Amino acid sequence: MKNLLVVCICFMTILSLTNCANDDNITRIESSLVYKVYELNTISDPSVTGYARFVKNEDLSVTIELNLSGLLADQMHPAHIHYNTAAETGAIALTLGTVNSNTGRSEVTITELDDGTPITYEELLDFDGYINVHLSSTNLDILVAQADIGQNELIGVTKTYALLQFDNSEISGSAKFSQRKNGEALATIQLTNAIDGEMHPSHIHRNTALETGEIALTFNPIDGNTGISYTNINQLDDATPFMYENIADFDGYINVHLSETDNSIVSQGDIGRNELTGESVVYDLNEVDVPDISGTASFFRRQNGEALAIIELMNTPVDGMHPGHIHENDAATTGPIMFTFNDVDGSTGISQTNVIQLDDGTPFGYDDVLEVNGYINIHLSASDLNTLVAQGNIGVND
Repeated sequence: MKNLLVVCICFMTILSLTNCANDDNITRIESSLVYKVYELNTISDPSVTGYARFVKNEDLSVTIELNLSGLLADQMHPAHIHYNTAAETGAIALTLGTVNSNTGRSEVTITELDDGTPITYEELLDFDGYINVHLSSTNLDILVAQADIGQNELIGVTKTYALLQFDNSEISGSAKFSQRKNGEALATIQLTNAIDGEMHPSHIHRNTALETGEIALTFNPIDGNTGISYTNINQLDDATPFMYENIADFDGYINVHLSETDNSIVSQGDIGRNELTGESVVYDLNEVDVPDISGTASFFRRQNGEALAIIELMNTPVDGMHPGHIHENDAATTGPIMFTFNDVDGSTGISQTNVIQLDDGTPFGYDDVLEVNGYINIHLSASDLNTLVAQGNIGVND
């Protein structure tokens, strides 16, 4: 038994020594190392990925390391920190080490900006700037990687709104708002079927797209060749502060226009409190006095509790304009008008109306539609309200 115990102790000692020897071959980052990593985003070549690491040194200097993969061999890529956000662009604030594409790495240790202004690790983490990695010293306009840093860093909080085609333009997409560390936002608009060679102006307008309204904020134009626009958001056009947190409750919509010389709308979408939540209800509108005309009335809930009403009729006369209303009671009982829709356009069979209140000013939103004691009448024309082209019970009468 004693011999067995000796053997076990010897074995454990050898195992312990062996593990220590293996540990000596492992490269560890010092637990006391203070650093911050920023992801570098690809620009011209999707295969390029990488990061920038800012390391705080004991002597209060800062080492800035760049590490990229997917680069072409035998290239030298200059890199800089610029003032402002990448969407705004700005002058060079600090020259970084040139990235050797064969290693994908560069490193520089600094204590000041290029103009001699002292800068610390903490100040860099709050710096209003971005990193550019360029194709070469003779092609500085071509970027291989980029990242917003410091107070401009994107923190991972986003909100995306759909941009729908307008008037059969076949141009649609999205507007994505990303929150920055300083509370501002990066707006990224991406379109499919944008027109090569065109620059598409775009704006946030006040109110819903149906109501229309004045321009509140101007985005950078969308490049038709890429379908993309980037804009930094921190104030409206009238200089009113406008941060990421203000977007969700904003009463507005986005318009994208055909070109800088043609304001025709090609894509559009409600945003903020006007966004559609995906919740909806559909009521049938049945044929009445005019043969073959029937359809539906759909109500879509907005974030603010209001509703978008879309009436769609089949077989309407192309030159007709058809008034529509919600009446009190059910269709068999009949009753007075409560709410007036925008007229149904006979050429399309469609009417769209924002639903906020009844004709007498009583608040009336999506939830009220579900509970209303009412019915819808669609009339032949404003001069012949007695002729009904479609009718249907809604709310509690459905």
